[in-house]
Amino acid sequence: MAQVNVQEEYLVGANEIWKVLADFGGLASWMPGVDSCEVEGEGIGAVRNVSLGAALVKERLEAFDESARSLSYCIFEGPIPLLNHLTTIAVHDGEQGGCSVNWSATFETPDGVPEDAIEGALSAAYSGALNALKEKLG
Repeated sequence: MAQVNVQEEYLVGANEIWKVLADFGGLASWMPGVDSCEVEGEGIGAVRNVSLGAALVKERLEAFDESARSLSYCIFEGPIPLLNHLTTIAVHDGEQGGCSVNWSATFETPDGVPEDAIEGALSAAYSGALNALKEKLG
């Protein structure tokens, strides 16, 4: 099973960052490349339809822990060939009043699809998103 792990430090508090990340349908307000994001359902099992230009990615909320400031989702449909995918986003308090965000994923790929190519694509997407969040909130 392949893994991707990206972390970013922020000057603002964890609760402020979590407020943005906890909004499962709010990606279009801050994430680069997201044209729209619509959510079907509520809570665990809710599905978000993320429009990225001509591509549509479907993600299902698998876990949500307000007190731990973490959520997990799986991509179950989209242009990237993934199997057994699970992503977790967690926000942690920093030592100096700021915070850090850890965005990690585990997944497998179908036969013939190199894991390292998918690792690179996901890592770049997560890094770009976390940098955009930093530009938005500091």
